[in-house]
Amino acid sequence: MAPALTQRCLHHPTREAVARCPECEHFFCRECITEHEDRVICSSCLRKVTATVEKRRRNFAPLGRAAAAAIGVLLAGLFFFLVGRMLVNIPAKFHEGSVWQAELEKAVEGEQ
Repeated sequence: MAPALTQRCLHHPTREAVARCPECEHFFCRECITEHEDRVICSSCLRKVTATVEKRRRNFAPLGRAAAAAIGVLLAGLFFFLVGRMLVNIPAKFHEGSVWQAELEKAVEGEQ
């Protein structure tokens, strides 16, 4: 095989080659090569090296939002249930005014 100085560019036959691609082992001129990760490489090999396999990701955002909404509704229902139970457990005397008025009268009499 001839040295790089006598070789011609694969894409431009009228130009002298200045580098050899380590991937495909073809010779290229200055315009056809680039540096990638401290290596001089041709554009077609650069495309192959940097190509990433894109995996289709599932989007779970709508499911997360639905779960958050369901949890919110359940927590709100639990809150109102507990507040309702607390209100139901208040003695009827309190609603009539006899419990808190009696306590108020005792406090007023204690001050005199």
